[in-house]
Parts: sequence; structure tokens; C-alpha cells
Amino acid sequence: MVSTTNWSERFADLKREIVAATPDYERRLTQSWNDLLQELDERTTEIVNEGSNYIPQVHFQYLDTLVPEQLDDIRCKGSIVIHGVVEEGEAVGLWSMIDGLLSHSRPTLAGFPEQDKRVFFLYCLWILIPLARAQVQARANPNVLKVCTWINNLYHAKTDKKMEGVDLDVPLVYADWFNFRIRRPGVQWNVHHPHANGGSTERWEDSNFRRYFADILSGNWHQHDPYELEGRLDAHVSLNRKPDRIWLAMTETGPTQGTLNVFPDVPLSNAYTILRPFFLSTVPLDSEGILDPMFDISTPEPRDGNWVDQQPTPDLHPYLRLEDTIISDVVHSVEQEHTGSYDSAVMYIPAVPQTPQNTAYVKRQAETFLAGTNPPDFASDGTGLPYVRLGVDADIIQPISRIAMGLPVAVT
Repeated sequence: MVSTTNWSERFADLKREIVAATPDYERRLTQSWNDLLQELDERTTEIVNEGSNYIPQVHFQYLDTLVPEQLDDIRCKGSIVIHGVVEEGEAVGLWSMIDGLLSHSRPTLAGFPEQDKRVFFLYCLWILIPLARAQVQARANPNVLKVCTWINNLYHAKTDKKMEGVDLDVPLVYADWFNFRIRRPGVQWNVHHPHANGGSTERWEDSNFRRYFADILSGNWHQHDPYELEGRLDAHVSLNRKPDRIWLAMTETGPTQGTLNVFPDVPLSNAYTILRPFFLSTVPLDSEGILDPMFDISTPEPRDGNWVDQQPTPDLHPYLRLEDTIISDVVHSVEQEHTGSYDSAVMYIPAVPQTPQNTAYVKRQAETFLAGTNPPDFASDGTGLPYVRLGVDADIIQPISRIAMGLPVAVT
């Protein structure tokens, strides 16, 4: 079962370069892969049996009371549902503002699908009226920033040495785009198939990022720590760094109502993603031998659909049981069906910690904010939104919000 796509031979060279660093690499990686597949089989069965109950849930006010065992469980599953982050009335207000904008401006806004736009991208964080109020209230909401800080603190240093310029207790605002999604009841959705953010070929090509996966690539995937911060600091994760994300629900939603699906095991999905290009499936999917692939580094095929980003499919990744187990390093998708009675509406809000790279970027981002132009990573397309005004420094009031935006805080 070899792909007929003509991939660059440099990917085959890359495979050989990577494994050459591991003595007796074929035996060690094959043994590690077989061990991984066995554990995947056990874990996917557990996920199928428990369904959405497998995902941890907690109310916002109890975040600080979670014990180490619960935090470890959350780290492993890579996802958590946090209730009560924003008061219901405020969430409804946010949705009303956005709904009002869409009712007048839907045809002119960037989004998809083109014939009935449901996902929208506004590349300027600074648009305030009528939309800014919604996005600034959401991104700079103290409770949302507290959740960002809590998420950032799931990461840790491998050693006790101080990491210069790193403070996980200081959340920053990254204006990737004002990205939100609205699903109508009864409308099928075939856009967001299973995928993983956080880099693509950089996982293998970038030497710094590859060190983060060193345990996996040396045949010791059990020792891989997805939350070890030092290995990520100097990694080149594409031109647009993707942080963890908060999905802020503005309407009630639940299973089968157009919500998020995830594969809830970060260590397993990381190990599987990194090792998959080195193994070739040689038999049909319905064969008993499908779980016994052959180690192969002779061809450039990614065995992952493509080298552009990670988009696992049931055909190429039968071991993940995607059609049964997916309930944003985390493999995730959006439900195709929406059987509820109301729109399912969410905002995507990045959780960004203070690091040297992030601090430097937010400083540049603040300059564009004060100048009334788009953030550095997203140049303006020149279309503009004439029916809104741009935000100004005075619109950002709370000290925690100003720090997160890279703006000076008045000393009183």
C-alpha cells in the first residue's frame, strides 16, 4: 500500500538521517512501534467504551483545587472541559454582538464555506465596534486569562535551572486572527477533518524541534514528556507558531451538536505521529496483519497523507480507530453532524506563555495595535471594515489585560 504521490527524495534522506543517530535502529524502533500499537489498541478500546465521559471536566472556581493525580490525567488526555469561565449573560452578550455583525456583513467577511459561511477569520484583533467589544472582552477577560495561565502551567522544565525570560504565570495575547465558528442545526460539516496543529515537517526537519521528540526517535517513547518546556523554546514550529487553544463556547453545546472532537491521549498520539513515517503497511486494511507493518526508510512517503500538516485518516492510520475514538499536539476535528436545536458558536483563543520569543513578538504586536495596523504575522489585505472603528490604547483597561497585550501599566 504505497502512495503514488511523487514526494521529494529529500524526505527519504531525512528518514535515514534521523534513524542513523540510533544504534540498532531497525530493531529498536520496530520493537517500540509494536509496543505502541499494542497500547493504542488497549487505550482506544477504553476511549470507545467511555465516550465523552473520558474527557475531564471541572468548574472554573475549582481549577486551583485539582490534585497532582488529576493534573497528570489532564496532561495525558490533553483536553479538559472547564465550565463557568464566562458568566452566561456575558457569553450571550458576546454572541449577540457577533450575530449582529454577521447579519449585516456576512458576504464581505473572510470565511468558509463560501456559499454559507460558518467559520470566519478577521485578521485584525483591534477591530472594536461592534465586534471589538466581543473579541476584546473575550481575549482580555480576566477569567479567560486565568485559564490561559493555568493551561500554560501544565508545562514544566525538565531540570531546575532557571529559563531566562520564561514566566508561565504571565499570559500574553497572540492576535493570530479573530477566529470563530457558528454551526446551524441540521447542517452537515465536512470541513474540519482529524488534524493536529503545532508544526508539520518541522517535527522531523528542525533539529531543535526534533530533540523534543528524541526519546520517541530513539525507541523509548514511554519516556517522552509532551509537557517538557525546554525542548520547545527554540523549536521552529512553522512561520506561525501555534499555541494551545481555548474553545470559548458562547452557546450551549454538547455531543452530536457540532462540537469539538479530540483523540484524548497526547503521549500516544505524539509517539504515533513521529514514528508513522518509518513504517509501511503492506496488506489491505481489513487484513489481520494490518497491525504488523514493515519498517521501511527507502521511500519519501510520509505515510501520513502529506508532509504539509498532520491529517490522519482511517486508511493511513487504522491503529487510531479515528471513526470511533475521536470524541486542536492533540489530534482533533469538528463533528460532522449537529442534531441540536440552536446554533453552536465558539471562539478560538490562544493560550500563550511569556517566553523570550513570545515577549519579543508581543512587543512588535503592541506597536501595530497602537498604530492601528494589523499584527506582524498577518499583513492587511487592504479590504478594511469601514463600519467599525479601530481600538485604541484607552480601550484596554485591566492591568492583566494590558500586560498580556504588551502595553504599559500605569503606576498609581
